[in-house]
Amino acid sequence: MRKIVETVGFVLLVMGVSGTIDHLAVQPVLGFLNVLNRLVFPQVVPGYELYANLAVAVLGLAVLVAAERTRT
Repeated sequence: MRKIVETVGFVLLVMGVSGTIDHLAVQPVLGFLNVLNRLVFPQVVPGYELYANLAVAVLGLAVLVAAERTRT
């Protein structure tokens, strides 16, 4: 179960960072990592996509840290 949580945290972190990069300097390829940035955030929080991507990255980092702390 811990590996699943770590994987989810890592994917959220990478999606947030990739979405931030995509928002600042457009990447030409729509991949899995940019789905939130290109399809979800413009509809849900128009104008705040950068902050939403950064929040996803911080959430992913928090999940990774929490998974690591429960490893004791």
